[in-house]
Amino acid sequence: MWLLFLLVACSAAVLSCALLCRAAVAAARATSGPAPQPPPPGTVPETAAVGRRGPGLTLYEMAYLSGGPHRLADVVLVLMAQQRRLLLADTGWATVVDPVGKDAVERATLSAIGPDGQRRIPAIRDALTGDDAVREVADRLVTDGLALPVAVRPGIAGAVRLVRGAALLVLPAAAASYWTAPDGADGGLLLAWFSLPLILTLGTWAVARFELHPYSDWATTAGERQLPGIGHSPATAATPSSLVTLALRGPAALTDPALRAALHSSGA
Repeated sequence: MWLLFLLVACSAAVLSCALLCRAAVAAARATSGPAPQPPPPGTVPETAAVGRRGPGLTLYEMAYLSGGPHRLADVVLVLMAQQRRLLLADTGWATVVDPVGKDAVERATLSAIGPDGQRRIPAIRDALTGDDAVREVADRLVTDGLALPVAVRPGIAGAVRLVRGAALLVLPAAAASYWTAPDGADGGLLLAWFSLPLILTLGTWAVARFELHPYSDWATTAGERQLPGIGHSPATAATPSSLVTLALRGPAALTDPALRAALHSSGA
């Protein structure tokens, strides 16, 4: 019976480490393209209407690189709510107050809410994920080498979680093997066999922590470098610091309890 537990532990360790290596190689290939070029003078993407924070990134681009299309959706919803053009209820519903969008993403948000002027926030997120306006933001970031292509997602972050889970699996598997081992079996030798998958997973995890951290399923290494630090740029009237914090850290970082409740109650 103990051999079965050892087989499970070894299989989980090898498979998770192989998936992490594969994700790292895919991410490296995705980031090996040419360095992003700044836009020509005088040209500003339409989505930059909400202001820029950091070198060459719009607020929507920061949100996408930090948390993907759902984070971008949260940012545009909160942006419109702060400008009193949407009402976000703590029950997870969004209601249109002003049906005029200022850019392509806002217009897509209004279209996602629909003609009734009210819709649940999770449904709006899902609709925006497949909208052309959001795909345009994503495609631009992928072309510039700042975002990971769809082919390499879910990437390193998910693979690291699998390695961590495999490492934790080794411990109960070793304990179960020790207690189910036949009488007279060498307990020390039995546990030594389990040290192999444990060393493999912990070693791979340590290397990933040193070489690949911070883990991201959205931004490439170049994209991570483009993201500003919290508080490193002054807030502007067009882009308040609360929106930058939301874009970089997610709904949990919101200081407005009503907005935080609206996003969290809807599954953010």
